[in-house]
Amino acid sequence: MDTQPHTYTAFAETRLVAAGSIEDVALRTKEWLEEGGASVLVFEDQTGQQIDLDLRGTHDEALARLQAHPWLQRHQAPEEKRQGPGRPKLGVTSREVSLLPRHWDWLNEQSGGASVTLRKLVEEKMKQSQGADRARKARDAASKFMWSMGGNLPDFEEASRAFTRKEYARFDQLIEAWPEDIRAYMRKLVSTAAHAEEEVAGER
Repeated sequence: MDTQPHTYTAFAETRLVAAGSIEDVALRTKEWLEEGGASVLVFEDQTGQQIDLDLRGTHDEALARLQAHPWLQRHQAPEEKRQGPGRPKLGVTSREVSLLPRHWDWLNEQSGGASVTLRKLVEEKMKQSQGADRARKARDAASKFMWSMGGNLPDFEEASRAFTRKEYARFDQLIEAWPEDIRAYMRKLVSTAAHAEEEVAGER
């Protein structure tokens, strides 16, 4: 389950109009639109994913619809239900695993048996890859936002190439002429990605 807090940022053309939890961003965006503001794009900070919100009706109605939003439901803990094999109390489910005979022989010799050993191996691998996964997701988020909002901005092609090559200092220079709010948010995303990559490099 994804336990990382998810935050969102809304832009009206080149202006940042809201940032924070999805509830805060939804209500501020709704107010902005009701005041006659330009159309808004909402991005999830952690993924760069653009989120479409249905903000019709009252504040309470708009917030209620958030609970059923397919993208936002991804971050909610699944209900533990007894469905077929497995141990619902632990959230364990049974699936077929194909291994060579020598693999099964080794697993069966381990303390706790094959299932316990497999779970431990998976957990260990997940911990080892956390840093790399975090860095990859941060870069993906920066890339998605850049292509969504920067495509028509000055030096975009050069900036995108610098980003791909991880030449972050040059990237920072190339986006200097971008609108202030987009530039600041872009730098924040790239800084997050660069920091995550440094942490991974330090672990090696």
